[in-house]
Amino acid sequence: MNSIVILCNGLFPTEPYPLNLLDTADGVVCCDGALEKWLQYNPSANPMAVVGDMDSLPTELQERFASVLVHESEQDDNDQTKALRWVLQNHPEASDIVFLGATGLREDHTIGNFGHLMDYPREFDLGDRQLSMVSDFGTAFVIVESCELHLGEDRRISIFTTDPTLRISSVGLKWPLDNVIFDSWWKATLNRTTEPIIQLNLSHPAPVLVMVD
Repeated sequence: MNSIVILCNGLFPTEPYPLNLLDTADGVVCCDGALEKWLQYNPSANPMAVVGDMDSLPTELQERFASVLVHESEQDDNDQTKALRWVLQNHPEASDIVFLGATGLREDHTIGNFGHLMDYPREFDLGDRQLSMVSDFGTAFVIVESCELHLGEDRRISIFTTDPTLRISSVGLKWPLDNVIFDSWWKATLNRTTEPIIQLNLSHPAPVLVMVD
């Protein structure tokens, strides 16, 4: 099993790309109430697991899918993180994990989910697994060291980090990052790629959230 979608209970996707990820995944794990949205889109939906505190999943669906319910009542982690932990523990062979429905509806949840995405490389042993968060409006992923990114030319790109000591030099961006001091979220937003392949050179390992559309 190579690709797993974690379907969160935010804005359900409607665009072809995220829906194709959902339809072609080797397996889908739902964050409790997201199952109801998936069933509205695909009445024959068959989740590998439904993870969460079940506060947003109707009783009828809890009974119908009782065999795959993973009831996690602790509140230290959100359902997105609980679902990721379940996938890593039960399907360590998964190489590509995509979060869908993790944004929209509530802005505080959206910000929190992006924050969790940045923390996952430090919180979990991800190895070579690829984690991304995809919506109708773009794709987000995290890097932790210098790299080349094959994104294509003239893509919109924004970059965030929670490490104000980090310095990033860049090649292939309309506005280079070399002199950016990351002491505010907006400092490296609303950029564009000028080359098919860009280079981001980090002064030291640190979580960097990359958002492209």
